Amino acid sequence: MSSEFRYLVRIRGKDLEGRKKLVPALADLRGVGDNFAQSIVSSLGLDPKMRLGTLSDSQLKELERVLIDGSSLKVPQWALNRRRDPETGETKQLVGTDLDFALKSDIDREKTVQSWRGIRYSLGLKVRGQRTRTTGRKGRTVGVRKSALQAAAAAKGKEEEKK
Repeated sequence: MSSEFRYLVRIRGKDLEGRKKLVPALADLRGVGDNFAQSIVSSLGLDPKMRLGTLSDSQLKELERVLIDGSSLKVPQWALNRRRDPETGETKQLVGTDLDFALKSDIDREKTVQSWRGIRYSLGLKVRGQRTRTTGRKGRTVGVRKSALQAAAAAKGKEEEKK
């Protein structure tokens, strides 16, 4: 064990808080949830109540290796976040920027194929069947503008003056 406590631990390009316990600290990584973090900790034989900052260099390297190659874990395929990858066909666990890149490439592929989802993505509309009548307007306003109300009030005032 390393004799010094680390308050910041860098794993997969992200600084994690060393004072947190192992499972919640690993769950702070994008693409790693509570269940996957628990399976990583149990497969490495680490104590889940241990703080992340108390891990030795060799334990951190082993943890990093498992995060890079999640297929080495004994977890069922349904627990991984990238099942039947469209490009390679394999099932794997993606973490951090790899996950972001894969999601972006999926959206771009949907747009080029011009599927229904791809068209919705390109138009900036909701994709998963949500209602769009009142929500998801992203800055576009529907209804009466204040300037239109003022112009209507001014026109009405002029009409009353004429009478």
